[in-house]
Amino acid sequence: MKTTLTSSRLTLTLASLKDLAFIHELQSYPQSAEFNTLGVPENEEVTRKSVSSWEECHAEEAIEQYHFKISDGENPVGLIGLKLGAARYRRGEVWYTIHPGQWKKGIATEALNLVLDLGFDQLKLHRIQAGCAVANLGSIKVLEKVGMIKEGRGRQILPLSKGWSDNYEYSILESDPRK
Repeated sequence: MKTTLTSSRLTLTLASLKDLAFIHELQSYPQSAEFNTLGVPENEEVTRKSVSSWEECHAEEAIEQYHFKISDGENPVGLIGLKLGAARYRRGEVWYTIHPGQWKKGIATEALNLVLDLGFDQLKLHRIQAGCAVANLGSIKVLEKVGMIKEGRGRQILPLSKGWSDNYEYSILESDPRK
């Protein structure tokens, strides 16, 4: 299974503890944490525990969760993940966080397309879904750009730093057109 994904300008590699400083910095930006249910990490040790658990997932023979560092050349610019569901359902869920200085450059869209390719072409998933806070207009645009379809709205399902938020549910099927 490929664990490095590439496009003309991006490289996605499995995140590890060697990426800790970048990951902690990325998760510490208030803009990045605004729509993240985890919020800003209390300290680097909290981030270290998360990344350590990611490494454990990546070391398993059958990976059930992929956590990729997104790089634009030599510079890390974000994170993107794919969590697999029960094999019988051939389903996965994606998430991403992009460095605020890299927003509106198409990075999330390009990285998400790479992960969709991984999910459908290599892992043979049937469905990939994503959730998005209703006020997160940037993510809504990304999800729709790659061909994901809004399926519904969960009321006050996300515990965000500013309070409870509604969530849009998006999905794309293996038979749907990808963009």
